[in-house]
Amino acid sequence: MLLDKNWMALWQRQNQLAEVLETNRVAERFGLALSRQEAEMIVEERVNALKAHQRVEFGAGIMPLIIYEFCDSDFIVQSNYAATLVRLQDIFYLYKNEMQDEISDEELLHFMKEQFETVCFGDLDYLEGTCLNIFAQAVRAGYDGYKASEGYGEYGKFDEVQRWDYELYQEALRELFWR
Repeated sequence: MLLDKNWMALWQRQNQLAEVLETNRVAERFGLALSRQEAEMIVEERVNALKAHQRVEFGAGIMPLIIYEFCDSDFIVQSNYAATLVRLQDIFYLYKNEMQDEISDEELLHFMKEQFETVCFGDLDYLEGTCLNIFAQAVRAGYDGYKASEGYGEYGKFDEVQRWDYELYQEALRELFWR
């Protein structure tokens, strides 16, 4: 029986590894690719993250979807690619729990990517500690407007930080320098 369990776990990891490496076909268009060693590390970190967040997942899991969602990011480069993916995976599982699985995987990934690019400018700490935290509070309180938008364009409804206005900035420059 022990041999059967070990064989099954090995087979499952090989499938996950193959699916993660398959994402290179798309990510390479954006100058990103995972080596076999990096992919093995990502698959292993998936196991750790699932245990840490007390989650169960079947098949390839969320990593291929994370890769496809984020591979065109302006803030991910080859030197930080694997580490960023591992961190995004951990953040994803954390907030699936925080939002009590009310939000679909795709909605959460769309929300994460949009904030990562526009509000966080690639800062994973800000994504995790601010944007997703505020949004998770809204979801737990019953907000479900993200369903109609598939997770896009939602953060502005809850953002507590006043962002700079480009037109106001230009007007201030004109007043300062072109009077």
